[in-house]
Amino acid sequence: MENNWVFQPLQMPVSVLIFISLIMAVTAWVSYSNWNRRRGTGVAMLEMLRFIIMGMILFTLCKPEFLRITSIEEQPEVVILKDVSGSMTTKDVRLGARNVVTREKWLMDQLTTNVWAEIEKKAKVTVQDFGMSGTDDPEHIKAGTDIFNALESQRTKNKNLKAIFLISDGDWNYGKAPQQAAMKLGAEKIPVFTLTVGSDRAQKDLILESVNPPNFGLLGEQISIPFRIQSHLPEPVKTQVRLTSSRGPSVSITKPISIPAYGQVHDSIVWAPREISEYVLTLELPVWSRGSERELLEDNNLQTFQVSIRTEKLNVLVVESYPRWEYRYLRNALTRDPGVDVSVLLLHPELGPGTGLNYIQKFPETREQLAKFDVVFLGDVGIGEKELTEEQCDLLRGLVDQQGSGLVFMPGHRGRQMTFLDHPLGDLIPVTYDRSKAEGNWTPSEANFKLTTTGKGHFLTMLAADEFLNENIWKNLPGFFWCAGVERARPGSQVLATHSSMRTSSGYIPVLATRPWGGGEVLFMGTDAAWRWRRGVEDTYHYRFWGQVVRWMSHKRKMAQGVGVRLTYSPENPKVGDEVFMQATLLDLSGSSLNQTLRANVKGPDGKTRDLEFEVMEGGWGVFKGNMLVTVGGSHEVTIYNPNGKQELKTEVLVEQPTLEKLGQPANAKVMREIAERTGGQAGGLADLNKLIGEIYLVSENEAIEERFRLWSNAWWAGAVLFLLAVYWISRKVLGLI
Repeated sequence: MENNWVFQPLQMPVSVLIFISLIMAVTAWVSYSNWNRRRGTGVAMLEMLRFIIMGMILFTLCKPEFLRITSIEEQPEVVILKDVSGSMTTKDVRLGARNVVTREKWLMDQLTTNVWAEIEKKAKVTVQDFGMSGTDDPEHIKAGTDIFNALESQRTKNKNLKAIFLISDGDWNYGKAPQQAAMKLGAEKIPVFTLTVGSDRAQKDLILESVNPPNFGLLGEQISIPFRIQSHLPEPVKTQVRLTSSRGPSVSITKPISIPAYGQVHDSIVWAPREISEYVLTLELPVWSRGSERELLEDNNLQTFQVSIRTEKLNVLVVESYPRWEYRYLRNALTRDPGVDVSVLLLHPELGPGTGLNYIQKFPETREQLAKFDVVFLGDVGIGEKELTEEQCDLLRGLVDQQGSGLVFMPGHRGRQMTFLDHPLGDLIPVTYDRSKAEGNWTPSEANFKLTTTGKGHFLTMLAADEFLNENIWKNLPGFFWCAGVERARPGSQVLATHSSMRTSSGYIPVLATRPWGGGEVLFMGTDAAWRWRRGVEDTYHYRFWGQVVRWMSHKRKMAQGVGVRLTYSPENPKVGDEVFMQATLLDLSGSSLNQTLRANVKGPDGKTRDLEFEVMEGGWGVFKGNMLVTVGGSHEVTIYNPNGKQELKTEVLVEQPTLEKLGQPANAKVMREIAERTGGQAGGLADLNKLIGEIYLVSENEAIEERFRLWSNAWWAGAVLFLLAVYWISRKVLGLI
């Protein structure tokens, strides 16, 4: 770099310049006269200072400027950012009637031509790849197309960056929004020219987008496996899905489906397992073809998952105060369920504990007694005389937190649920209560459950296989007139359904919400009128709903169980790059040593093994915790040993390999256009390549940088003038001239 300083006073009228000259002449005459009268070195210096100060003041009034011109000697740089992510292998660039190539192929062909020659005459051109995935680095195991980082990194890499040429399909799926990096580049006057590669239309493809199976099932019961299919075909298709097993007893089930053009299908396939086993199942959608045409991508037509089939019954505890209608029909539904063993504790404030079939006389007294229950229902009960004690609530909290059990809150008109709010058990409730409405809210007209977006596809709320039919069922279910006094859902909760009309400042009141807590799950049911669903259809929906609640609330406890230990882990469907948190629970609390550690061995699908150590958790529930980072997709075999080295459990954790890069998706020209606009660059498509290169050519040369320093408004200059004035007046006093 080279700096040149140039003095540039502003143009002044001749009359002003004459006036300034006269003042300077008068000042010089006055100074000379004063010195001639008194003569002496001090007086001479003082009068010279007066002349200098007056000159500085008059000089300032001319508004002078100094101009620094910086000439950059380094060669200007232009960076070409080339997208090499998986989506660039989409074959949708049409070069002719029968000549269609991938986005990647078109890009590589352009980079091998001499279209860049003109730019290279004026600037240093660098080609850099971005969007590479598949690295073994755990920190980047989920890496996809990160346009933000690709742009952001150029701001510090290149000292004399003049322009960036971004060539991509715009399909960013990782990192921050690229528009944020564009704003920074725009502020530094570094334009980004964007070229969008690929078609703006989705390619012909059928996608099995999601499968949501339960983690376990009971032998002899039907299991519903919901799925969703997306079509990018211009015509309706009649086909079938097939369920098969790759591990465990043979399974082969098909179901015909009809898929609308450019539409979605929400459905489920029903499977009735006949043997106990750890099943690895695959749901597959046949590849679509018609004549010579075939769908673009075939590996998005199937998904693999794991389901454990057991024989044991689910142990359920129901705690209630008054035998209200909801309690009666809930007890009947659970008693009739062949997969459930129900125990009922009726804490009537006047009559005492209830008697009869399935009734117990007191709350379980020890951890060992309570630990057998998979799900606990808390009705209109609280903490107080003839109800629950604080110690029993502590046990319930530990049961959910460390044993992975489910807890269902079902408040009633008495408002006894409010007593939990001042106890640690209240932290588990998925909603925030309105303390001023302990007895709840009444409405003069019938209200209904309004499913949320989450609730429309949740296992708990699936009263029909088809999502749209299911939503219609919920709309037409008999409603309710009372609901609990709720303000809002707590952070981390999933609201499945809200009140159809009643709302607070936070939105519609939640009436059905879930929340994970520790190793278990918590459910809030905000009305006591589910029993009315029996009207006109008998027990169809009421029985199905509570059966699904029990099975879903207890599923974590049933994920894996060995001789003396049970293993739960989160997330339940881990993906590559996830931290998997595991809890190993000793099944025999009375004979367990809680001062030792459990040892585990994990064998990955790549054959590599590693050792894990589980540390004991506080609370005395016989729970040990450990964690591992999964970097490889597939089946991970987990073996847990007791402190004596004896094998206690052997199970598999199926890890999904995420696919951030999706073939066949339309190019995102909107994002590319926004990047260009925010940086002062230009955007275009394939036909605009030469035009964009020409624009880059115009900005790819060095320009001198001009910086102006205004002396008349500079604080240091004003300070110097004031300082000299002070010196002048002090000197006059010292010399006795004042």
